[in-house]
Amino acid sequence: MRENNATAPNSVLPNPMGLTPILLFVVLVVVTGVTNNDITAMPILVAFFISAGYGLCLNPKGKKVSFSEKVQTFCQGGGDKNIILLVLIFLLAGAFYAVTIDIGARDATVNMALQFVPSALILPGLFLICCFISFSMGTSMGTITALSPIGAGLATNLGLPIEMALGIVVGGAMFGDNLSFVSDTTIAATRTQGVQLKDKFRANLMVAVPACIVTMALLLMVDVDTSGIVEGGSYDFWRIVPYLCIIAFALTGFNVISVLAVGIASACVVGLVQGSFTMLSMMQSIQKGMGWMQDLAMIAITIGGIVALMHANGGITWLIERLTRRVTSKKGAEFSIAGLVSFLDITTANNTIAIVTAGPIAKDLNEKYGVDPRRTASLLDIFSCSFQGLVPYGAQLLSAAAVVGISPLAITPYCWYPMLIFVFGVAAIWFGFPRFNTPQDDELTQSA
Repeated sequence: MRENNATAPNSVLPNPMGLTPILLFVVLVVVTGVTNNDITAMPILVAFFISAGYGLCLNPKGKKVSFSEKVQTFCQGGGDKNIILLVLIFLLAGAFYAVTIDIGARDATVNMALQFVPSALILPGLFLICCFISFSMGTSMGTITALSPIGAGLATNLGLPIEMALGIVVGGAMFGDNLSFVSDTTIAATRTQGVQLKDKFRANLMVAVPACIVTMALLLMVDVDTSGIVEGGSYDFWRIVPYLCIIAFALTGFNVISVLAVGIASACVVGLVQGSFTMLSMMQSIQKGMGWMQDLAMIAITIGGIVALMHANGGITWLIERLTRRVTSKKGAEFSIAGLVSFLDITTANNTIAIVTAGPIAKDLNEKYGVDPRRTASLLDIFSCSFQGLVPYGAQLLSAAAVVGISPLAITPYCWYPMLIFVFGVAAIWFGFPRFNTPQDDELTQSA
């Protein structure tokens, strides 16, 4: 297991000022939104650059660091292998969006859905499809990549807010991210606590299933205008093949980069065979899609740099100490674990990093206050996935928003499932469910 350096003993001194760059970002967004009566008014990349500039002015507690060293820390964080992988995913996803739109794949998929699925069940159906795909794939990003264009197209045809459809896709994607046996968050949560996948899965079901049912009920209550669009238009099955390819390859366990490459290649072949574009216009379409994601890629790199500065300046260390110093009971320990991983996800915008960072501290709390590690693994995953599906600067909402060029802040109010798993997660702690009546089996059966 890889541990975060910020949690290592004596690595840095706790310093509340180390967290202020992300707080400055929040203040900039909120103040600008209130002043202009538009919460999406503040350009997110500009806000992050201002926060990064401020972060470069800070120093670790009791230590003076040269500006060049701070820049180096920022660059190392922004150039982290996980951040660069995210950038590649964004660029390939943009290319996939553009090519599939240009060959008419999105419209064909929407028309097919409208022909075979009753319009009144379109929204619950979209949510369930996203849940199934994300659970099978083990990645929320892959699900959002594949289904956000479809969701946006359905919303347009049904006369619903596109933000709502994208919120549904994000919610379904986080369902699988939280529950899947192959999800990186599941692997991180179980390995940091030394528990089996099946036990963590069982504990998560007690939270995820009620949240899923309530989400479905809310979606059934949404008034869908079916006038003139119930039957849908004609569609060419071959134009849907790129989506089928990307879903099929994802379900078979291919790496997300490979999945996107297959999707792009299949869309290009269909477009060339059917005459949707020439070889040159195909290349231009790919470039256009990558261009859509350039701001998103820069945001991801900037966030990585800011997080590195917060670690180096002791902000994360201070947060961990503050959240755990007043714990006196098992229930208090569980709430502290939930609060710790939640805030870490808010500050890092990465649920896997939040779990890996909080995991060692959570394990210490287990031993001290008698918390079942199977419950702890579940709590780590539930609360990190909840906030990951809500923070507007997280990869999930940024990627979904990029599909139609809107602000991710506009999607957050429609992310009902992430909100509900937070509510049911709190209820699980308060009422102490699920309870494990059998002793824990320490033999790990999961594989990376």
